[in-house]
Amino acid sequence: MAKIDIYTKAYCPFCVRALGLLKMKQVEFTEIKIDEHPELRAPMIARTKGAYTVPQIFIGDQHIGGCDDLMALERANKLDTLLSK
Repeated sequence: MAKIDIYTKAYCPFCVRALGLLKMKQVEFTEIKIDEHPELRAPMIARTKGAYTVPQIFIGDQHIGGCDDLMALERANKLDTLLSK
């Protein structure tokens, strides 16, 4: 299984939706809550090469993007392949 990191914050409906899909897929992931750990926001922005909105999702070393990007991979039947690497 690929290592999955997802940067989130509270009261974010897009975060809830992305987390819901990952939970439905029954994959392990690391949730990094940038509102609880604001010192992790700058590393997130650096890791995404400038993206500052949440969620920001990584599968392995690949930056997936946000919730819409994750959902697009699911609709295209490409998400399971990425998750299984």
